[in-house]
Amino acid sequence: MAPRAPLPFDPINRAAELWAERIGPSGTMAAVTSVMRVQQILLSAVDGALRPHGLTFARYEALVLLSFSRRGYLPMRVMGERLQLHPTSVTNIVDRLQADGLVRRTPHPTDRRATLVEITEAGTSLVEVATKSVTDIDFGLRGLTSAQAAQLTDLLGRVRRAAGDFH
Repeated sequence: MAPRAPLPFDPINRAAELWAERIGPSGTMAAVTSVMRVQQILLSAVDGALRPHGLTFARYEALVLLSFSRRGYLPMRVMGERLQLHPTSVTNIVDRLQADGLVRRTPHPTDRRATLVEITEAGTSLVEVATKSVTDIDFGLRGLTSAQAAQLTDLLGRVRRAAGDFH
């Protein structure tokens, strides 16, 4: 699919002007609409960078999480908590990664109810090349300085904290 031509104006700014004329203050509407649009842009960029590696962002995140763990493995429950995903979603992600030989499941040595997920050598290698692909495009976050990206992270973190995403 060919990229579409940019619009000659910012439709979110125009919507904010109309909102202000017809409804009232438009600051939060414009901010939320901008965040939603940027999410689409970032997902498209990251998906495009990961697609050649046979990964989705969710699968990539799971592999990175495992690669960051001290021992190269985590219980599935912990993966769900850290990735902030429902257990069914974690199971689906791990199923796909295991089918591709990127992770393996092993029984927990002391808790029969738990399963450990361990990244394989192939998974570790794939994380390295996929990470280069997403960092080469700055995860799609173009147009900001490092300081601005840090400020954006801080601001969005405040919204996440206020919503109860973390303490």
